[in-house]
Amino acid sequence: MGTATPNEVEQLLAELVTENMPRQQRKGLILPALQKIQRALGYIPQETLPQVAAALGVSESHVYGVATFYSQFRLSPPGKNTVAVCCGTACHVRGSARLLQDLEKRLGIKPGQTTPDLDYSLETIACFGSCALAPVVVINGKVQGRMNRSRLFKRMGELASPAGGEQGDRGAGQ
Repeated sequence: MGTATPNEVEQLLAELVTENMPRQQRKGLILPALQKIQRALGYIPQETLPQVAAALGVSESHVYGVATFYSQFRLSPPGKNTVAVCCGTACHVRGSARLLQDLEKRLGIKPGQTTPDLDYSLETIACFGSCALAPVVVINGKVQGRMNRSRLFKRMGELASPAGGEQGDRGAGQ
């Protein structure tokens, strides 16, 4: 995972776009192209957006608009560990907002950001759909139900230790 050369990105795009493909059909490939790049690199480096635009025959601003509109896309590298706090009604009522504040303070980042050392990404989820387990925090794809501050910090400590918990899949589509 990481940055790719222009040739590598060109190869990824060539898997989607054929030479004789009509322009209108190419325009419909923005989402699949961005998904393919993110799957390969773990995120979409901003320097790849002009290549996507050129390959699909659309403006760079259009590709940027799509990449920033959908929450599935990341324009910066994700952390080794992803911590996502559910902000749905049940979780909110049971204290997820406080857990999120605690994480922001501990990690020094806001939701949607990654720590400078690339160890952690902090995210929010509108509703994870596990309301009976509220408040829910998802750490590296694993649902942690009935979370409280002490359990959260214990789990965060386990991630930081050399034996560390499992580290997340950087290419996960959150």
